[in-house]
Amino acid sequence: MSQLVNLLQSKATSSLELQLPHLSLDSRHDVGGGRQVPPSRQPNQPSYQQSDLEAAFVSHDLSNRGIDISALYRSHFQDYVTHQGDQYHEGKNILGFINLGISENRLCADLMTERLSQRDMNYIDEALLRYSDWRGQAFLREEVARFLTYYCKAPTQLDPENVIVLNSCLSVFLALSMVLCDPGEALLTPTPFHAGFTFTSHMYAKVELIHVHLDSEITEVTTQPFQLTVDKLEKALHEARLKGKKIKGLVLSNPHNPLGDIYSRDSLKEYLEFAKRYNLHVIIDEIYMLTVFDESVTFHSVLSIKSLPDPSRTHVIWGTSKCFGLSGICFGALYSHNKEVVSAMHAFGVLHSISGIIQYKLCRLLRDREWIDKVYLLANRYRLQAAHRYITNKLKALKVPFLSRGSGLCVWISLKKYLDPCTFEEEQLLYHRFLRNKLILSPGKSYMCKEPGWFRLTFANKPSHLKVAMHRFHQALDDQKQE
Repeated sequence: MSQLVNLLQSKATSSLELQLPHLSLDSRHDVGGGRQVPPSRQPNQPSYQQSDLEAAFVSHDLSNRGIDISALYRSHFQDYVTHQGDQYHEGKNILGFINLGISENRLCADLMTERLSQRDMNYIDEALLRYSDWRGQAFLREEVARFLTYYCKAPTQLDPENVIVLNSCLSVFLALSMVLCDPGEALLTPTPFHAGFTFTSHMYAKVELIHVHLDSEITEVTTQPFQLTVDKLEKALHEARLKGKKIKGLVLSNPHNPLGDIYSRDSLKEYLEFAKRYNLHVIIDEIYMLTVFDESVTFHSVLSIKSLPDPSRTHVIWGTSKCFGLSGICFGALYSHNKEVVSAMHAFGVLHSISGIIQYKLCRLLRDREWIDKVYLLANRYRLQAAHRYITNKLKALKVPFLSRGSGLCVWISLKKYLDPCTFEEEQLLYHRFLRNKLILSPGKSYMCKEPGWFRLTFANKPSHLKVAMHRFHQALDDQKQE
């Protein structure tokens, strides 16, 4: 029993993209039925009641590991499943939840639906119905290599033999963490960060993520909030090693999730040089690379660097869920110069491959450079700009501070002034208040943010949905102020 309690306490804030805090049994019913939020708990008190924990152990069929997995799933996803059954719909369910907590691009579904419905997509061949190369179909890996060469501005043509295709970017990350680290070893990760990495590394790889905590304070050294510096990396690495941790790598995301930061080329080189000094692998997630909507900002892919400090230890992840709004078509790709890593990654295709038919459609999509450049990316950029402008104007009117970075699908906002006192406990209670107003945001603790009061708000949604969502947002904050 104590093992599960410790697991739920230590992993209480890790989840995938929804990133919901864990509610008590009463507040979980509140999601669908409007029951009252439970009274405040002590910050370290587990949110599951004893009866719930005992229920998880009433099984004569599950192993101890199965019990842990079942409890972990329930703690992370039961709320998500509930929300899925009560979604806002303009015609069918106007009282349903609007989810601005999940990072999905819903702005160009019309364009993507039309493109994926065209005749060239509707192709079936016997070979697509069979088992295939576990790395991914050769035609798709070749197209991914060409695509990344072009959009990442690689100095030379990328090699399809260095590409691995799996059924999500998180699948790529879990596979990488397993082939690079032994159980109990660790990766450095600046926080706040995408908490799907935590869930994946714990669920499969048993690899620890060592947090490099960033804060919002601007100093002589840090010129912007949550700025990553080599000094902070050095400090975190030194402290982890003093505790006996074996650090094998550094995890970065560029553009950043949830901050929206875009690393300069010089900063990227500094982080890569740091990793080389300590023989660390660098896993860099570039899934948001085509979501830059501020034309004054330039994205620099690590693949654009002509002479990487340590190419054999630099591994790039990319997928189509954010740029193209294809989260329902699960696809993630790895590009690595390290032949041993690529070879070891082959095995994961046995369990995490994509169907041949979907691979064909993705190949056709990525190959249609003219449509991507002249239709999709132009429209996507324009709609992201408009949605971002609408949301940030509303935030300004409410005097809610936020980071404006010009990329990604979300805004990182500060609601500290609505927390009294400013604690993670109060942050969770504010999250419950949003729930009562049928609105989902992602609280900062889900991203391992060291400061309470930050939330991630997704703006890449339909204008009509955003209008209703911001009305609910305003109402929740008004209710919060009145108490």
